[in-house]
Amino acid sequence: MMFLFSGSHSGKEKDEERGVMEFETLLKEAKKGLVVRTDSRKIQEGECFVAMPGTAVRGLDYIPNALDNGARYIVAPKEARDLVAPVVEKKALAVYVDNPAIALGELARTHFHRMDRNVKLVGITGTNGKTTTTYIIEHLLASAGLKVGVLGTVNYRWPGFQIEASLTTPDCWMIHELIFNMKKDDVDVVLMEVSSHALEQYRVAGLDFNAGVFTNLTQDHLDYHGDMETYFKAKAKLFTDYPLDSKVNITNYNDPHGRRLLSECPGAIGYGIGDIAAVQNEVGDHPMIQGRIVSMDGQGIELETAYKGKSWTIHSPLIGSFNAMNLMAAQAVALQLGLNCKQMRALKDFPGVPGRLERVINDHGLDVFVDFAHTPDALENVQRTLKSLDFKRLITLFGCGGDRDRTKRPIMGQAVARYADVAVLTSDNPRSEDPVAILDDIRPGLAGVPKIIEHPDRRTAIAMALEEMEPGDVLLIAGRGHEPNQKINGEMIPFLDTHVTAELLEEMYS
Repeated sequence: MMFLFSGSHSGKEKDEERGVMEFETLLKEAKKGLVVRTDSRKIQEGECFVAMPGTAVRGLDYIPNALDNGARYIVAPKEARDLVAPVVEKKALAVYVDNPAIALGELARTHFHRMDRNVKLVGITGTNGKTTTTYIIEHLLASAGLKVGVLGTVNYRWPGFQIEASLTTPDCWMIHELIFNMKKDDVDVVLMEVSSHALEQYRVAGLDFNAGVFTNLTQDHLDYHGDMETYFKAKAKLFTDYPLDSKVNITNYNDPHGRRLLSECPGAIGYGIGDIAAVQNEVGDHPMIQGRIVSMDGQGIELETAYKGKSWTIHSPLIGSFNAMNLMAAQAVALQLGLNCKQMRALKDFPGVPGRLERVINDHGLDVFVDFAHTPDALENVQRTLKSLDFKRLITLFGCGGDRDRTKRPIMGQAVARYADVAVLTSDNPRSEDPVAILDDIRPGLAGVPKIIEHPDRRTAIAMALEEMEPGDVLLIAGRGHEPNQKINGEMIPFLDTHVTAELLEEMYS
């Protein structure tokens, strides 16, 4: 990777005299322990500030603040040299590069990856299924005696350490720092959920992935990406922009975008449910891990898997065809990391994922599930699963996030209308928007639902949904899953759906 800079190659002393430094020299400083930051407020004396690109917020605008706080080095885009040079003058050394975000990844790599011990890094991307697939892989690897680290939507964790996740994929410097700490704790494999935002913003720059996994692609984040093609291309960066000689690309052959990746990535491995003949006609001859659902009910899934002439059957307490796909993805990764088919038996002991079709345990005989489903596809999948079981009525409580893709809102309503006997419309994370206005956007999609209940306050809406339940009904509380806080007008209000539901049940039956 080449980084361009302004100034001559006439030696370090002359460069420093002109206030310009070569990127290669800055890498040497990073190797010695130089701390690099992208938040000017956190800069301390002698550190390096990287002026990250942006639209609403530009790192360039915060260079003066970084200098005031003692920055010794400033990394900026080469096209901004004329703007940056007068500001920096002789206060610091400026390094001009093609892309500061990629430069940050190289600096982080050099700063943190000084250990001889390597870990295997697996990146998992897709609209739905990332978190559950990550948990399942973690379970399989740990059952096989491996030490596993996870950077995901719920938290960042490895044995002996855990913190709540602020983003699905944290910032670049933090990722490298976390992986460095995992290395020190002898972690063998790191599993990382990789969001489209992170790929587009180069938050995973400087990393070498041993495997990339694609789960599926459905409408989401179009407020950021604009259209589905751009969204797909962002996801595809995990498979096309991070080459490693030994890297394995694993993709869902049941998904049309997954098949597209198969055709575009030579040597990629497909996984899925059902016949592979038609898939191979479309994408060519790729190794395929093929699954078949033997049985599926409220108690779990029996799944037959075939790969390279061998077949085996696993049992899992997870329910739903979407979880069958997650189980297939996890097995595909585990097999590529060296596990054998007998070790897949450990799936029978996998308990599930917080906030992913999580049952709210109660002593009142009520079937209540909390799920993170916040896209039309995910909402359809989880409702279809519950609708296929022996429940009298499906009651679905849901909303849509504020300050996000408005076009998704009526589509979410349509997804609920296709399955729910009762729709309970409420707030998700309204953020800065008026909750009632969000409900107004959703409501047109609910045409045809036999009964609709509305309340903008989520706690009140959950209480109303519980009161609506009759013997034999099932209640799905969708959208927030494991999230511990509700985001309202810039505040983080403690609100975990499972806890709130349990509290309301206690109040109702006390």
